[in-house]
Amino acid sequence: MPRMTQRPNLPHCCPELVQHWPLPHAVPGAVLVSGRFDPQKLGADDFQRCAVQTPASIQRSVAKRQAEFLAGRLCAREALSQLDGRLHTPTLGEDRAPIWPGDVCGSITHSTGWAAAVVAHKQQWRGLGLDTENLLSHDRASRLAGEILTAAELADMAAGPQDQIALRVTLTFSIKEALFKALYPIVQKRFYFEDAQLLEWSADGNVRLRLLIDLSSEWHMGKELDGQFSVLGDHLLSLVAVEG
Repeated sequence: MPRMTQRPNLPHCCPELVQHWPLPHAVPGAVLVSGRFDPQKLGADDFQRCAVQTPASIQRSVAKRQAEFLAGRLCAREALSQLDGRLHTPTLGEDRAPIWPGDVCGSITHSTGWAAAVVAHKQQWRGLGLDTENLLSHDRASRLAGEILTAAELADMAAGPQDQIALRVTLTFSIKEALFKALYPIVQKRFYFEDAQLLEWSADGNVRLRLLIDLSSEWHMGKELDGQFSVLGDHLLSLVAVEG
């Protein structure tokens, strides 16, 4: 059952956090916390009241960006608390990635009005990549497919059911974002949509990926790994977990 958290220091823009597992396959030892947020309810002192450090770039941003950043950090802090009782809020690194405690891996994501974070000890998982995206419409997915999909993925899309184009393109975008989040802390090297291929996916949430680039001696061209996803209302949530 989902575990609700209602703490005095949660702001009106993000009043409730939920610990749950909305993905099809368990990741033993991992904790996922999510919460809805409303930028229109963001208060001027919410960051200070919640004891969340505000980077200069966030201070200069619009309310939507501030609210999603705050909600994501609150999810991350609660996930770490549920993991082992520690009180820690990840700050923002120079590479714009969250800075986690040295013995923990984690990932933060947000889409329209919803944020989530997942964490685990590095003894069990070396990398976690969590990503959520609003589901694309069929027309928008068709327009964006050429920018997101590789030639092989485009061929697979053309050969597949037309009514799955929106889901396929959204999933390809999201799972590659999750792959980057999982591997970047390990390899410390950036890579892009064309550097990975979605090999297989199924309606029950299973995904198979292949690297098309050499990132390290371990993470080389041709290396394959699994991911998973769920469709949650009007958005898609995907996860890539790298075992320790």
